[in-house]
Amino acid sequence: MANVVKQVGEYKLGALIIEGKTKQVYDLPSEPEHCVLLSKDRITAGDGVKAHDLKGKSIVSNKTTCKVFEILNSVGIKTSFVRQATENAFVSKKCQMIPIEWVTRRLATGSFLKRHPGVKEGYRFSPVKHETFFKDDANHDPQWSEEQIISAGFELNGLLIGENEVDYMTRVSILVFEVLEKVWQTRNCALIDMKIEFGVDNDGDILVADVIDSDSWRLWPSGDKRLMVDKQVYRNLTTVTQSDLDTVKRNFEWIADQLDHLLPPNDHLVVIIMGSPSDKDHCQKIRKYCEDLGLNVEVRVSSAHKTTQGTLKIVSHYESLNVKVVFIAVAGRSNGLGPVISGNTDFPVINCPPTTKDDVDRDIWSSLNVPSGLGCSTVLYPETAALCAAQSIALSNYVIWARLRSRRLVNYKSLPKADAEFKNK
Repeated sequence: MANVVKQVGEYKLGALIIEGKTKQVYDLPSEPEHCVLLSKDRITAGDGVKAHDLKGKSIVSNKTTCKVFEILNSVGIKTSFVRQATENAFVSKKCQMIPIEWVTRRLATGSFLKRHPGVKEGYRFSPVKHETFFKDDANHDPQWSEEQIISAGFELNGLLIGENEVDYMTRVSILVFEVLEKVWQTRNCALIDMKIEFGVDNDGDILVADVIDSDSWRLWPSGDKRLMVDKQVYRNLTTVTQSDLDTVKRNFEWIADQLDHLLPPNDHLVVIIMGSPSDKDHCQKIRKYCEDLGLNVEVRVSSAHKTTQGTLKIVSHYESLNVKVVFIAVAGRSNGLGPVISGNTDFPVINCPPTTKDDVDRDIWSSLNVPSGLGCSTVLYPETAALCAAQSIALSNYVIWARLRSRRLVNYKSLPKADAEFKNK
């Protein structure tokens, strides 16, 4: 019999929707489109065959899940997570869950080695290895192929899970792994493999759902299996003492603490310099695209021809800051601005001339035909300039890298959707 909870924090709960081994899901009458996921002080393994109470696990697991989903939401990955409710609960969009676990692996270990004899532990998958498993405890979650998932004909909230949907979820699960892999690299930890689940909300959108905590992944500090801090420590125990459980809890707390130290990098600046105030509209377009990608932007006005010393002073100012700087030079006709900046800085310089139909050839040529020894590049469109700047910054900024990576997925998703609309007309 489930221990039904009536309220968590300020939230009055409705009916118990479902109860799993480590969490309960409740209706939220005040927000009909949402529900509350309440974690338990319980740890299990082997499809629930091994199970122990672990006081405080619910708080650590919920903290980890909330931090992870906040990261995913911030870079544009669609999840069911709405907000943290209490120490051991969070508010989520209501979803009908797809009964598949989506597993992504960077290194061969665990069950993969059992299913693939002869593969050495630590074999590195590049690109990552992706697998799917049907959620069925009684049969130990058998591995399913893409064809099996499609043939199952799952229909959830009016959405039939077909080839496009499976392909999309595969790509999202790989994206989630790669984003979190980058995140953990900043803490000198190797993400070895992980599993996620998807749900379909009331609008028919596929969302990363359920929870992502230390039950969801293998995590090796410094890439050393002997230092593992994930649930595998518990799985490996043949007998379980209170001391063992304390160790497992300390590991989980360490992981949650590391996520607390993941401050979003704010170590960059895109400086748009226009040669004339008449180029304002062109610069505002570049700025908008940059800000949509999460870039910090400043706009300046200076002419390399008319106020050369002023231009160099502006460049020197930004070089003195302890941040990564990308300059975008906006100048048409005879573009001396980009080449002059490039000749006096070691930071990236991107020319994006405000071309007109009458002078497009000459405007572009003045940006392309730069003296030898200069490395400034030239692009024509404001969006392209913003993307080029973001790619430079993404080399050392996991947040911007993740935004770009998520953007690629959005572009990919839009084409099959458009194709289906035209096909059905």
